[in-house]
Amino acid sequence: MTNTDLTVWIVSALIALGVGWSRYAKMKTRNKIVREMAAMDPKRREQILSRLNPKLALEIRQDLLDRFRIG
Repeated sequence: MTNTDLTVWIVSALIALGVGWSRYAKMKTRNKIVREMAAMDPKRREQILSRLNPKLALEIRQDLLDRFRIG
């Protein structure tokens, strides 16, 4: 095994860790947002959802429906 091989493996592992960590952080943040939205009153929740990116708002609404049966 050469130094180049070792360097490539280390860099690949660091990239994989970075990708995995960012996905974990995104999932954790999304779960936090969904829990906070579930605790809000419906009028306030819709007001906040209307301000979000439409794709993100749709995903949050779907999570609310799936996890908390809130539509």
